Amino acid sequence: MECVACGSAAVTERPERTARGYRRFRCRDCGKQYNERSGGPLNHSQYPSDVIALVVLWRLRYRLTLRDLAEMFLQRDLVFSHEAVRDWEAKLAPVLAGELRRRRHGKVGTCGRPWHVDETYLKVRGRWAYLYRAIDCDGNLVDTMLSEHRDMAAAQAFFRSAKAATGITPERVTTDGHGSYPRAIRSMLGRRVVHRTSAFKNNRLEQDHRGVKSRTRCMRGFKSFNLAERFCRSYDELRNFLRSCARHNQHVPAHRRRLLHLRRVTTALAVLSAA
Repeated sequence: MECVACGSAAVTERPERTARGYRRFRCRDCGKQYNERSGGPLNHSQYPSDVIALVVLWRLRYRLTLRDLAEMFLQRDLVFSHEAVRDWEAKLAPVLAGELRRRRHGKVGTCGRPWHVDETYLKVRGRWAYLYRAIDCDGNLVDTMLSEHRDMAAAQAFFRSAKAATGITPERVTTDGHGSYPRAIRSMLGRRVVHRTSAFKNNRLEQDHRGVKSRTRCMRGFKSFNLAERFCRSYDELRNFLRSCARHNQHVPAHRRRLLHLRRVTTALAVLSAA
């Protein structure tokens, strides 16, 4: 561990721990003392990292409002407000989404796997915004992006982001009949990519929209664009990470499904706790 003040590697661990049980360190070069949380987004937080990680995980995974989570943990004698939940989500959700997105790089599909691209609507500040989403033929997430406009620039930005997230270029992209897609695909993915427009062949993606739509419905819209963008990306990344099926129509036994869920939830909690 490097010093949070000067970056020196001459760090020694102290024998005593903090009141919350975190390890303490001292830098031999600058003399600064700090603990495991110092320099992180949860520094000076009143509650343990595992509790905050669980709050953020449940916030992203289940249809719970900010006040629902505060009431649930009140039964465990943990008193915090809904604004604390909002603050923890703002700090940890981008960390989780970034780590899960990094793990997907080069692993989402193979070269030549087709993409299905479509956009759905979300209300932000009382106005409709466009959530661009893409999945592959097995239902695995390719990328998601929230935009205030539905035009050429938004389509190009989405394909640029999707290509950076996956590290691959598909052979075929299926979209609806919007006029911005053909030119955006040619400019961002190349002229060799086959573009087809079919409302019926995108039914799988249309059904997949129900996940984020049902999750955001209880929130009654978003107050800011940045909050909406952060939540939608984090939700989609976590939802994709917890999927037990890797292929279309794959049968996963119940015991295997539970085992995969527990393993992946443990991994997500470890990422949040280490933030």
